[in-house]
Amino acid sequence: MFVRSVLSSYSRLLAGVSLALMAAALAGCNDTVAEKAEPPRPVLVATAHYDAETPERSFVGTVRPRIESDLGFRVAGKVAKRLVEVGQTVEVGQPLATLDEVDLKLQAEQALAEQTAATGVLAQAAAAEQRAKDLKAKGWTTDAQMDSSRAAADEARARLNRAERALELSKNSLSYATLVADARGVVTATLIEPGQVVAAGQASIRVARFAEKEAVVAIPETLVGRAKSGVASVTLWSEPDKKYAAKLREIAPAADPATRTYLAKFSLPEADDKVALGMTATLTLSDAATERVARLPLSALFNEGGKPSFYVVDDNGSVTLKPVTVKSYESNDVVIISGVEEGAKIVALGVQKLDPGQRVRVVSSLSF
Repeated sequence: MFVRSVLSSYSRLLAGVSLALMAAALAGCNDTVAEKAEPPRPVLVATAHYDAETPERSFVGTVRPRIESDLGFRVAGKVAKRLVEVGQTVEVGQPLATLDEVDLKLQAEQALAEQTAATGVLAQAAAAEQRAKDLKAKGWTTDAQMDSSRAAADEARARLNRAERALELSKNSLSYATLVADARGVVTATLIEPGQVVAAGQASIRVARFAEKEAVVAIPETLVGRAKSGVASVTLWSEPDKKYAAKLREIAPAADPATRTYLAKFSLPEADDKVALGMTATLTLSDAATERVARLPLSALFNEGGKPSFYVVDDNGSVTLKPVTVKSYESNDVVIISGVEEGAKIVALGVQKLDPGQRVRVVSSLSF
């Protein structure tokens, strides 16, 4: 009886110990499961983007023609007709305006009459010279008479030559009564009206040539050197997605006294018909041989006695420590040359609490 009681107590003790051990084991398993189920750590990231070390600078400019001429009549007179309007496209040799030709025609007729008279005088003088030569050969005239007839013939020839030149000039003057375009372009201004009396060379019609267009911008004095040696491109406000190569053609030798900027003209050799005169354009200047770097937050740099590194988040949410080549340090950023790829996601905060291979969750902002 006593033995049976002892055995029963011992059995109950073993059962209690077993239950305790099972409870402890289950608690340990729950802790392990809880530890494994811990959510990924939220992190803020910055995207790596490589760009020119020296930032590009942009300026607002205007598309202008390289050559814009004020055309005028080469003779004075009264305007009879103006044949073009502002904005009209003109071709080479197209008439733009005409003068009253009455006086010019009279001058041409006068020159023609003088030529006819000079021709008659020369014929008479040449005949007299020939007779003098015949008489001289027979000994029937003197040397003085021979010289006199020769001089009269030479004078008649010179007079005829002068009359012919005067006739040519009068014909030219008559042709100048019609103002014609000397190149293909567009009329940008009309400075005369019918009935107006103009002087020779007075500006009458302004024509901008289509041969070459350029962008005119004002460059600050600190960027004059970059304008001369850098790479320039132009985009239109009406078509911002297309770039046109630009080349510096001319820069003012002195700064504008009011704005302290230098007027620069950049030719556009690839300009097409979409580049219209007067359009607003954006000129972008960049250095030709600048190094491409990436600027990232200084807080993203991880360095514990080794090479500077960044934690990069992959597509699966794992972080990898990658060493980088640092070019310089700035107040809030670190400038790197290589080490991470373009577009890589770099952990920006809390890098000292991360371990390689740890899973993280990218968030747009941290809340506390």
